[in-house]
Amino acid sequence: MKLILYSKQGCCLCDGLLAKLEQVKNVSFELEIRDITTNPDWFDRYQYEIPVLCILDAQQQEQELPRFPPRSPVSKLEELLSRYQVLPSA
Repeated sequence: MKLILYSKQGCCLCDGLLAKLEQVKNVSFELEIRDITTNPDWFDRYQYEIPVLCILDAQQQEQELPRFPPRSPVSKLEELLSRYQVLPSA
């Protein structure tokens, strides 16, 4: 599973979500961090919304995940991510 985190330096909410993502143990994912200040399109879209966590679907299209409350525990983040995890075929 590939996740994309839209964030920017100095954003305490972004840093908090990143720290929680680093603590996730029960869900396997690859994380790409995109600094919205490096791309005008990202900045225009997300400047008032960060942190925004997206998942790439089977067609490589980004799908925004529901906003994750900053005070929620890592276990809730794992629960959210597990709903989107693709299980291998038998």
